[in-house]
Amino acid sequence: MSTEPARARAIEAHVEAWGPPDLIVRAPGRVNLIGEHTDYSEGYVLPMALPFDTVMAVSASPYGRTVLRSEGFGEVVLGVDPPSWAAHIQAMADVMAADGHHAAPWRATVATDIPTGASLSSSAAIEVAVGFTVAALSGAELSGTEIAKYGQQVETQLLGAPTGIMDQLISAIAVEGTASLIDCRSLEVTQASVPTGTVVVVMDTMTRRELVDSEFSARMKACHRAAELLGVAALRDVEDVSGLRDTHELEWRRARHVVAENARTLQAAEAMAVDDAATLGTLMNESHVSLRDLFEVSSDALDTIVDAAGRAPGCLGARMAGGGFAGCAVALVHASDLAEFERTVAAEYERITGTAPRLWACGAAAGASVESLAEG
Repeated sequence: MSTEPARARAIEAHVEAWGPPDLIVRAPGRVNLIGEHTDYSEGYVLPMALPFDTVMAVSASPYGRTVLRSEGFGEVVLGVDPPSWAAHIQAMADVMAADGHHAAPWRATVATDIPTGASLSSSAAIEVAVGFTVAALSGAELSGTEIAKYGQQVETQLLGAPTGIMDQLISAIAVEGTASLIDCRSLEVTQASVPTGTVVVVMDTMTRRELVDSEFSARMKACHRAAELLGVAALRDVEDVSGLRDTHELEWRRARHVVAENARTLQAAEAMAVDDAATLGTLMNESHVSLRDLFEVSSDALDTIVDAAGRAPGCLGARMAGGGFAGCAVALVHASDLAEFERTVAAEYERITGTAPRLWACGAAAGASVESLAEG
């Protein structure tokens, strides 16, 4: 694969296959600083978009059908039994068409810099990119929030359980330079800056999720059952879940995480508002313990890299990120200690696991965009 950014690769592939594109549509991945497994309980999350993009170079199709070519996967014709890798693309086009947003046949080349399966929301990014493409080509005036809702529908259909909106929403509406506190019930967004003198480091364990969709669904369903047992619409509406402990121990553990994680997320936003890096780091540490012990979505690799980060110079806090079981963790680090932090974590993780991790110090990126290249 070329070392050029996804934008350059998508354009180059389009020019080689069909000539110059008319549109360039990009959507970023994300990392969640805190607020994990709370969005489908209508809670609070605090993600930021990453400077890793999925990019589509797009033009009108003369073939009477929509065709996409994705690097590493090949070609797919939408509506003609697409392969599994294109399930999110097909489903996004379908849910938008069902709501009246029909685009004339189009063709696109797709490139991405988002590591797949790493809990950085590569699937949400392609959904958002397809959504903005369909909106642009159909003339629909859709907001980023509306497109994110279509992506949420897609995930619900594919997973077979009500899912949250965080991944799609931050990819669609992120503001460059800030993370976003999102109320997943009202969809109100408040910008939050990473504390002065610190940097967010994404740490890829190089492990990937396999056959865990059922585990995600099980946890979503446990949270919904807990809400029903407590007589509330969603777990964000309760503070005390102790009544479940004796009779529904599994639901109690899941609910206890969600309720505490919502509180931590609000506290984290408050800490960021007053530039309190130490408190934000402590809350991130507490989040990991809860995800590991109560929600049970961590893994040996994630625990290993989070522990290595916690012992490394300059680390204020670290936690697994995303759905869990594999993929990436995230740390908050003093910028002055970044180089030593990265060296220490990489060496320690490789010593224990035999695998070299990938670490990226990241600033908060902007959300999705559409760029017109058509003449006139």
